[in-house]
Amino acid sequence: MQLKTQLFIDGKWIDGISTIAVTDPSDNSTIANVAVASDDDCTAAIDAASNAFKSWAKTAPRVRAEILRKAFEIMVAEADGLAEIITKENGKVLSDAKGEILYAAEFFRWFSEEAVRINGEFRTSPNGDKRILVTKQPIGVSLLITPWNFPAAMATRKIGPALAAGCTVILKPAGETPLTAMAIVEILERAGVPKGVVNLILPVPSGPGIAKMLKDPRVVNLSFTGSTYVGQILLKAAADNVIRCSMELGGNAPFLVLADANVDEAVAGAMLAKMRNGGAACTAANRFYVASEIADEFTNKLVKAMSELKMASGITAGAQLGASVSVKERDKIANLVYESISQGARVEVGGKMPQEDGAFYPATVLTVNKDNPILKEEIFGPVAPIVIVK
Repeated sequence: MQLKTQLFIDGKWIDGISTIAVTDPSDNSTIANVAVASDDDCTAAIDAASNAFKSWAKTAPRVRAEILRKAFEIMVAEADGLAEIITKENGKVLSDAKGEILYAAEFFRWFSEEAVRINGEFRTSPNGDKRILVTKQPIGVSLLITPWNFPAAMATRKIGPALAAGCTVILKPAGETPLTAMAIVEILERAGVPKGVVNLILPVPSGPGIAKMLKDPRVVNLSFTGSTYVGQILLKAAADNVIRCSMELGGNAPFLVLADANVDEAVAGAMLAKMRNGGAACTAANRFYVASEIADEFTNKLVKAMSELKMASGITAGAQLGASVSVKERDKIANLVYESISQGARVEVGGKMPQEDGAFYPATVLTVNKDNPILKEEIFGPVAPIVIVK
């Protein structure tokens, strides 16, 4: 599969004002150099999406549905190549990447079916002298901002419903993982999306460019998945133009193991809840509260399971834990563990930076007290802090 590395605006792949390197976090090698969008490119994307909106909104729902269905079919047929792109730029193991592609494709299939089932409502007013008719209409140009941890699924989950409803979109992927987004946009192009309906930009740094886009009155909808901190900034910027926002922000999920739990099943569940995607998921378990009666057994069995994970480049056969998306992200995880240890945490397994190149951090289990600072953070990595409770 040939990688796309350009911006996509008004149905054309174009160069930007410069390029940035996309690296493989397992060895820090450069995979590709991708185009960076200027302010003019961002405005051109708004122009294209705005100009295409009227005709796309009037396009028959069945036509919109068939384009999404075709995109689904292409994604499934090309899943192996797409998974390799994810693994190379994100670091996750190939099995996780393949699972993500199939999961991501399902959003196109689901919303291809929903496109023809956008219902309205007809009813009698409470006093009986009127008829109330409710219709649903596409809102307009939608700015979609996606994170690096699920670069395919977060893109399709936003693009799918927008196109099904008749909206036009501008996709801004994470700078660490733009190649997956570019591949998905190219698939939509092949599936028959008209020019201007889907656009892709990559301003670097992203903050100033996105802020300017949110001041344009033609941008009426914002969908963002990412940190709570950035979400707060975007909500404030969107408020000036009363832009409708959909926010999926940070998480810090607890995992409870009560005294009557089947420990083997609890450990299996903990491994799924913690180690899916290497722990880089907003739904990942971040805090493990374990009843004192079974704490030793649970901890020992979780340590054994974590220590047996094979950490290697995501494309290595049998790899179960790949690299973090970047050295910066790996160091953030390491610093959280270091701070936790300085506040009294005991390392049960892992907890040390490996010597090999790449953004790797080992599967780690800590036992901590209830006031340890790591319990207040979204770790976004393979670290399981256990609190023993009575």
